[in-house]
Amino acid sequence: MSWNRHDNSVPLRRNQPRATLNSERIKRSVVVIGASAGGVTALAQLFASLPSNLPAVIGVVLHRGTAPSGLAAVLGRRSALPVIEPHENQRTLKRGTIYLAPADHHLVFEAGGARIHRGPKEHSTRPAADPLFRSAAEVFGRCVVGVLLTGCGEDGVSGLISISRVSGLTLVQDPAEAYMPFMPINALRFDNVAACLSLRQMALVLDALTNGRAVTVPLRSRKRPIAKPPRRQQPSVKT
Repeated sequence: MSWNRHDNSVPLRRNQPRATLNSERIKRSVVVIGASAGGVTALAQLFASLPSNLPAVIGVVLHRGTAPSGLAAVLGRRSALPVIEPHENQRTLKRGTIYLAPADHHLVFEAGGARIHRGPKEHSTRPAADPLFRSAAEVFGRCVVGVLLTGCGEDGVSGLISISRVSGLTLVQDPAEAYMPFMPINALRFDNVAACLSLRQMALVLDALTNGRAVTVPLRSRKRPIAKPPRRQQPSVKT
């Protein structure tokens, strides 16, 4: 049975452990996403699944080379949301827009806008996900959803912990689906991640969270991700 955003009636398997996210029904209006190896494909797939009316500001860091490129255009080809690289002093942030960290620059959120800078590398990379995640947690608190996708290393893990500390929500791509599973695996080991999801599930859950709805997701171990998960169930959204 396919998921229907109008009736929200897709159940999980009978007796399957589950967890409810956003039972407070907070509108999580800021989404920050980090990715590395395999991230172009993962981000393009995720963006293509997000609705055009998603009521959130989205900040994205993808580990990339130092030379300017047409990455924003590539990621925006199938996206219903515009994908842009912010300029040096992006004083306003618009909901329904994806802000991509430019090459060789960190992206951080500030009160009322965004800033890019060439500060010290973190995890041997610039841009890095942790500066964006930390800044979003500091400025927007519990309205933030942090998402960590495919990649190697530990970038994004401490940033997810910062988001969790201010009662934001943290999500990771299912390591079994990720091209490189190590960033999601490290997040599952060191942070109290709210949910581990496929990219298809991720889009549905982000749509629910940014609109202030509660959503039920499959519950799985956070300590040792399995290599081949059981057949995935679609999340059930509560209105």
